[in-house]
Amino acid sequence: MLPPKLLLVDDDPAILSALLRQLRRVDRAARPAYQIETLTSPLAALKRAEETAFDLVISDYRMPEMNGVEFLRHFREIQPNAVRMVLSGMSDLKGIINAINEAGIVRFISKPWSDLELTFAVETALTERELLLENQRLADELRQMRGLISRQEAELRRLERECPGITRVNWGPDGSVMLIEVDEVDEISEVLQSDEINIHSP
Repeated sequence: MLPPKLLLVDDDPAILSALLRQLRRVDRAARPAYQIETLTSPLAALKRAEETAFDLVISDYRMPEMNGVEFLRHFREIQPNAVRMVLSGMSDLKGIINAINEAGIVRFISKPWSDLELTFAVETALTERELLLENQRLADELRQMRGLISRQEAELRRLERECPGITRVNWGPDGSVMLIEVDEVDEISEVLQSDEINIHSP
C-alpha cells in the first residue's frame, strides 16, 4: 500500500523546506510515511490537483495569487475528499475562522508551528479521513442493499473517492477518452474544411 500523498503550497520556499524537512522525519518501517509534493503557486497547485489525487493539502494563508482559503475552496471542488489544512500567523485568525466552513478546513496550524503539533495534526487528519471514507463506503453498500442506489452508482462513487475526477472523463462514442469536447472537435473540423485556413501537404 502506497503512503498517503501530501501537497504543500506556500509562496515562500523556506517555509516549504521547513515543512518538508519535518514531515520527512516521520517514517514507518524504515521508509517515508508520506509521498510529498511542494508548490509555490496556488494556481499551479490547482492544475496539479486535476492531474493527481492527494490525501491531504496544507496551504499558507497569505499568498500573492490568491489567499489560502480561496485556494482551498477551489481545491475542495476538485478533490472533496482531500483533507484541507491552512498555515498562518495569528493575525489572520479571524479571517480563517470565518472561512472554515467555506473551504471545509479541518485544521489551522499557526506560525511558527511546533514540529510535534504539525506531525500530530497531519497524522490525526489522515486517520479521520480514512474513517470517513470507510463510513462512506459502508453507507453506499447499505444503500445498494436497500435498492436506493444501483451497483454501478456505488462503484462510481468508490472510484471517485479513490481517484477524484475519474468519473468525469469525457468518453467518445467508441469508448475512447476525449481530451476535448465533441462540440470542439466538430468546430475544429469545420474550420479545417473552410477557406479560412489552407493546409498543404509538403
